[in-house]
Amino acid sequence: MDLESVRSEVERVIVSEADLQKRLQEIARTIESDYRDKDLLLIGVLKGAVMAMADLARYLNRHVEMDWMAVSSYGSGTKSSGVVRILKDLDKDITGRNVLIVEDIVDTGLTLDWMRTNLESRGAQSVEIFTVLRKP
Repeated sequence: MDLESVRSEVERVIVSEADLQKRLQEIARTIESDYRDKDLLLIGVLKGAVMAMADLARYLNRHVEMDWMAVSSYGSGTKSSGVVRILKDLDKDITGRNVLIVEDIVDTGLTLDWMRTNLESRGAQSVEIFTVLRKP
């Protein structure tokens, strides 16, 4: 599917690219303040969070490490199965680290709740969540 085909299917834009980038810059300033003098690891939820995490990381005026997880609570359909599976685990040890999970969109919250609990059980010092959008 080409870009023009995708654009023709869009009824309306909820958040403009310019507004999204401005908000990501503001959030980056908040993250810098909240994690001043703290070790920070961004964990992106694959595959949806790739662009949001790349943009956010570029706006951070500090060193930050990144890692990725792929998890799923969906079976073959679009409705949550209620069971979370790890499809790709972290490469880095998170013991004692401050973790910020980066997600593109939250639907039921089941997956992120499971991820938070899972990462806390691995010894993360703190686990917070950033999402671009939340479904109503």
